[in-house]
Amino acid sequence: MICLPVNLINFQYCVQCSFQVLSDIIPKETLLWRLKLLQSAAAYANSRLHAVRAESLVLAGGNDNLLRSRDEAYRLKSSLKNCKVRCFKDNGHSMLMEDGFNLLTIIKGACKYRRTRRLDFVSDFLPPSMSEFKCVFDKGIGLFRFGTCPAVFSTLDDGKIVRGLAGVPDEGPVLFIGYHMLMGFEIYSLVEEFMKEKNIVVRGIAPPYLFSEVMEGLFTGFSVSDWLKVMGAVPVTGSNLFRLLSTKSHVLLYPGGQREALHNKGEGYKLFWPDQPEFVRMAARFGATIVPFGTVGEDDVGELALDYHDMMKIPILNDYIRGAKSKG
Repeated sequence: MICLPVNLINFQYCVQCSFQVLSDIIPKETLLWRLKLLQSAAAYANSRLHAVRAESLVLAGGNDNLLRSRDEAYRLKSSLKNCKVRCFKDNGHSMLMEDGFNLLTIIKGACKYRRTRRLDFVSDFLPPSMSEFKCVFDKGIGLFRFGTCPAVFSTLDDGKIVRGLAGVPDEGPVLFIGYHMLMGFEIYSLVEEFMKEKNIVVRGIAPPYLFSEVMEGLFTGFSVSDWLKVMGAVPVTGSNLFRLLSTKSHVLLYPGGQREALHNKGEGYKLFWPDQPEFVRMAARFGATIVPFGTVGEDDVGELALDYHDMMKIPILNDYIRGAKSKG
C-alpha cells in the first residue's frame, strides 16, 4: 500500500487562507458541505489507523507549500503498525509529477517491491535502470570519482595484466573476495566499472545493520542505505550467499566486514579475516570462480587524514558508527 499523506487540519488551514479565492470558484454552501464531508471522513479514517496491519510507505514533500506533509507523514507513522516514511526535502506537494522523481526507485529502495508476501532479496531484485545508474554514479559520487580518478586492472589467463575487466569471467557464478579500504569507498568504483564495461550487476554482501530499523531512524529521506538496495546489496547470511551463487550471480564479499572498513591508523592493508572462511566451501559446491582482488591508494590518503578514532570525535558521524556497530 502506498500512502500519500493528506492532513485534515492542514487542509482546513490551507482552505481558510484561500477561502475568498475558492469561494469565487465554488459556491460557499458547496464548499462548506465538502469541508464537513472531509472532516467526517478524516475522523473515521483516523479512528481506525491503529487497526491497519498492511505494510505502508508514506512519501512526503519537504518543500510542500500547500500542506505540512512532513509532519503528517510522521503522524501516520506513529499510528500505523507497519509503516515506513521517506521525506524528500527538495520536492513539493505534487512530487509524483516533478522531474527526476522515480516512484519505482523509491519502492525498491524501501524494500516494498516483492513477488510474494515475504521479501526475498535475491528473487525480488530488479536490476537498476539507466536513470538509476546515472543518479548514483554521475550525480551521487561524480565528485568522488573526479577526486580519486580510479583505475581498474585485471589479469588474463596468460598472466598479462591489462587495464579493465577483460580478465574477469562474463558468466557466473563468480565470487569476488577482497579487503576493505577505509570506510569501504572502493566499492563504488568497482561496481561502477562492472556495470559500465560488462553490464554486470555485482551483488554485494552487506552488513545486516544497513537493512535494520536503526538505519530507518538515522535518515528521513532516501538514504545511501536505500541506494545500496537498489543497486543489489543483500544482507550477509549463508542462505543469501547460497542463493546468489545458485542463480549464477557475480557476488562481492568482504570477509573482514566492518572491522576492516573501520580500521585504525597503522592498520592499512591489514586483513581481519576469520580463520576458517566458509565461502570457499560454498563456492566449491557451485563451481564458482573465486576472484581475489586488492585495492591500493585510499588507505595511504586515510593514513594522513583520519581513522576510526578521528571519526569518533565527529559528533554526527560517531552516532552513526555506534548505531552501525551495535547492529553489525
